[in-house]
Amino acid sequence: MHVAEPIPAKGVSMGMVAAMMPNGNSSSPRRQEEGGQRSAPPPPAPAVPLPNSAKENRSSLTKKEATSGGKGATSGDQERVRDPKTLRRLAQNREAARKSRLRKKAYIQQLETSRIRLSQLEQQVQVARVQGVFLGAGEQPAGFPSAPSPAAVFDMEYGRWVEEHSKLMFQLRAALNEHMADEQLQAFVNGAMAQHEELLNLKGAMARADVFHLLSGVWASPAERCFLWLGGFRPSEVIKVMLKHVEPLSEGQILGIYNLQQSVQEREEALNHTMEATQQSISDIVAAPDVAPATFIGHMSLAMNKVASMESFVLQADGLRQQTLHKLHHILTTRQAARCMVAIADYFHRLRALSTLWVARPRQEDGPGL
Repeated sequence: MHVAEPIPAKGVSMGMVAAMMPNGNSSSPRRQEEGGQRSAPPPPAPAVPLPNSAKENRSSLTKKEATSGGKGATSGDQERVRDPKTLRRLAQNREAARKSRLRKKAYIQQLETSRIRLSQLEQQVQVARVQGVFLGAGEQPAGFPSAPSPAAVFDMEYGRWVEEHSKLMFQLRAALNEHMADEQLQAFVNGAMAQHEELLNLKGAMARADVFHLLSGVWASPAERCFLWLGGFRPSEVIKVMLKHVEPLSEGQILGIYNLQQSVQEREEALNHTMEATQQSISDIVAAPDVAPATFIGHMSLAMNKVASMESFVLQADGLRQQTLHKLHHILTTRQAARCMVAIADYFHRLRALSTLWVARPRQEDGPGL
C-alpha cells in the first residue's frame, strides 16, 4: 500500500494543489509534464511601487529610529554631565563669568561717574576763573555784576573754540587716514582756516577791550603761556612744525617756504623791537622820580597812550599769523595743507597735555623751598 508523503503547510502554491488533485486527463503524459511544471514554485512577483502614504510611513519610521538613537546619545551625555567633577567645573565657570560681568558693569559705572565729576570740576574751574576776574577788577567784591566782563567772555569763548577745533582736527585726521579725495579734504581745510579766522576775531576784540589780559596769557595753559608771542603763536615756529610733518616738497615749494620764513622772521624781529621799546617807555614813565600831583595825571595819560599802542602791535602780530597760514595754504597742496593743519593742532594739544601732566605730577612733601 503506497502512503502519500505529507505536504508541508508552508510554501504550498496553487499549482501544486492543482497537480495533486485528481483529473480526468491525468493519463496523458503531456498533462503530467505540465503538472510537473506547475508544481515548481512560481517566480517572485515584480515589486509593486508603494503609494506615497506608504513611503511617508516608512520615512517616518526611519526618522523615529534615528531620533530614538539620538535621544539615547543625549541621555548618555547627560549621564556624563552628571559627573560631580564636571558639574563643579561648570558651576565655577558660571560663577567666574558672573563676576566678570559684575566687574565690567562696575568699571563702566566708574567711568561714567568720573566723566560726570570731571564735567563738574570743569564748570567749577570756569566759575572760579570768572569770579577771579570779577574780583580782580574790583567791580563788586560782595557779588557778581549783571553782565560778565570781556575777559570772562573771551576765556569761555576760547575754551569753546579749542573744543570745536579739536573735533574738526579729529575728523580731518580720519579723512587723511582713509585717503579721501582732495575735494573732501579741501572742505576740512577750509573749515580749519575759518576757525582760525574766528579765533583772530575773538583776540582782536579782546585786545581792544583788555590788551593786558590777552598778553598775559592767563586764558591759555601754562606750557602754551611759555611759548606765547604777542598774545598768540609765533608764525616762524609754526613753519618749523609744518616742515617736520609735510613731506615730500618740490623745489618750488621749498623755495617758497624759505622766502616766507625769511619774511616772517624779519617782521617778527621788527615787532619785537617795537614792543620792547614801548615797554621800556612805559617803565620809564612809571618810574619817573618826584612826580608832582599836578603832573601825575599827565604821566598816566602818556603811559596809557603807550599801552594803547601795544594793542596795535598785538593786532599786527595776529595779522602776521593770518598771512602765514594763508601763504602756507597757497604753497602746499590740498593733502599737504591738511597735514599742516593737523600738525599745528597736535603741537598745541601736546603743550596743553604737558601742562596737565605737570600740574598732576606727584610732589615731594619735604622738597626744597616747600
